[in-house]
Amino acid sequence: MTSPDVTATRVQAVLDIPLHRHLGMQLRDPAHPPAGIWFPVDEAAQNQAALLHGGVVYTFLDVAAFLALLPSLGTREHAVTHDLTASLLRPVPAGARVDLTGSVLRRGRAVAFLRSEATVDGVLVASAQVTKSIVPIG
Repeated sequence: MTSPDVTATRVQAVLDIPLHRHLGMQLRDPAHPPAGIWFPVDEAAQNQAALLHGGVVYTFLDVAAFLALLPSLGTREHAVTHDLTASLLRPVPAGARVDLTGSVLRRGRAVAFLRSEATVDGVLVASAQVTKSIVPIG
C-alpha cells in the first residue's frame, strides 16, 4: 500500500494530464479519489452529432478503473492497461454530466481485473472490463 502523500501525488498526476484537463475531468470526491470522476459533455467531448464522443468515454472508463485500483498499489508499483473492452449503451447529449466509477474485481500479483461504469443522472450509459498489468516503478 502507498502512503497518503504518494497516493496524492499519483492522483494529481492523473488530473494533470493535458487531455483530462481539456475535457474537464474532475474527481467526484476530492477526499476519496477511488470514488471516481465526472466530466461535462461540452464541446471538447462531443462528436459531430453533438453527442458524447465514444473515445472520450473509453478514456475515462480507463481512468476510473485506475483510480479504483490505486489504493492497492504498492509504493514501487504502477498499473498499465493491457486490455479494455467497453460497451456504449446509449447516446449522451451535449450538456450532460457523466459520472464514472471503477471497482476492483480481482487484484493479483501481476494483473488486476477491474470494471468501470459511466452514468448520467443514475442511468447506465457505458461500462467496461479493464485488465491492467502491475509493473515495477524504476
